[in-house]
Amino acid sequence: MLTIILQTKIKKRMKNSITLLLLLFAVTLTSAQVRQWTLQECVEYAVENNLTVEQFELDLENAKIDKSDAIGNMLPSLNGSVSVSSNTGFSINPTNNLPTNSTANNMNIGVSSNVTLFDGLRNMHQLNRAKMNAIANQYRLDNLKDDIRLNVANAYLQVLSNKEQLKTFKAQYAVTEQDLKRTKELVESGVVPRGDLLEIEATAANQEQQIVNGESNVLIARVNLAQLLQITDYENFDIAEEEFEIPPSDILKNSPKVIFDKALGFRNDIKFSESNVDLAEQDLKIAKGAYLPTLSAFFQYGTRYSDVTQIPDGDGIPYTPNLTDQLWIFDGISYGAQLNIPIFNGWSTRNNVMRSKISLEKAKLQFKQDKLDLENTIQQAYVDVSTFEKAYIAAEKTLEARRLAYEYAKERFDVGLMNAFDFSQAQSRVENAQADVIRTKYDYIFRLKILEFYFGLPIALN
Repeated sequence: MLTIILQTKIKKRMKNSITLLLLLFAVTLTSAQVRQWTLQECVEYAVENNLTVEQFELDLENAKIDKSDAIGNMLPSLNGSVSVSSNTGFSINPTNNLPTNSTANNMNIGVSSNVTLFDGLRNMHQLNRAKMNAIANQYRLDNLKDDIRLNVANAYLQVLSNKEQLKTFKAQYAVTEQDLKRTKELVESGVVPRGDLLEIEATAANQEQQIVNGESNVLIARVNLAQLLQITDYENFDIAEEEFEIPPSDILKNSPKVIFDKALGFRNDIKFSESNVDLAEQDLKIAKGAYLPTLSAFFQYGTRYSDVTQIPDGDGIPYTPNLTDQLWIFDGISYGAQLNIPIFNGWSTRNNVMRSKISLEKAKLQFKQDKLDLENTIQQAYVDVSTFEKAYIAAEKTLEARRLAYEYAKERFDVGLMNAFDFSQAQSRVENAQADVIRTKYDYIFRLKILEFYFGLPIALN
């Protein structure tokens, strides 16, 4: 009996210990899964883990391999060959080139080398093009990273904006709950009519709906940000609880022309467009090189062995030399140069040159268009900063006025000089004004950061 009791106590303690360990493990696992991301972490993660970035990085590696190919085309080639054969029946005797009807075992060994001495400088232009293409792919990669940083910053600010609006909705609902409680007491005591209570209840229900919509907006914004980061664990993804005020900036002291001139010097999309013009120019040079003659040189060394080979010795008696002797006896070299002069090739060279000229003109036009688009974008960003700054200042003034009006309305409502409908209207105007302040605040911050980004300043909200 005592043994059974002891065993029961031990099992109970072990069960409690296991339960405690599982609880601690669950808490640790939950803490490890839920991570709150800062803006800097989101930007860095998005740049490092974006699939398109990885594809562009592979394109950059290919461009570097193209450079190696271009260098290899300028170097001599070297090839070796060995062939072994056995012929039974009719064949040609390699000694006297006469027909024979016996079994012959043959071996041929050779080494050859070719080098292009001149090909209209196409190899040189191809090497220059490969170098330019590697640089162009780097510009394209950097431009993609710039776009990702802007998109992530915008999505991050959207989450912040929606979260702040949700906090405002909840704070407004808390105030309405107090008013609702107080109004119920006044209705029960017969001080105010029941219609006022119904109006306050309707206001509370509307605010509950705003909270539900606000939570949905936060969730949608979080999912959009997670998708930019290519994170699929949406439930455990959230941003850090940060509050950003409008940062001080002197960007508007610079004119749009000054910002545009500076952007031309460092913007990767402009550098990429300009590099495409350089690539088109190299393609034209390569196409024109086909008009010129091609000069190449070659060198060959060969030797052979055959067991039916017979040569006369010093006494004129035929004999079959061994393998080593034959390889020394029958070896030989040949070398020379070859000149190819293009005369007529069905206008293919001329057509390729014409296509290259058209491609060059298209690249130049695209470069001009990209510069024009950048100038228009900067002009619009400059106007947006000024517009949203004014909108934010106006929204703050409106909010202050709405708050004063609400406080005055609340005082009148508390003493029974205002009905619930008019009071709810005053409260609704305050809610709309608060939402406008939050929206215009983050719109202004993002437009400000865009303009600073075009001026060469990194994206940072602090």
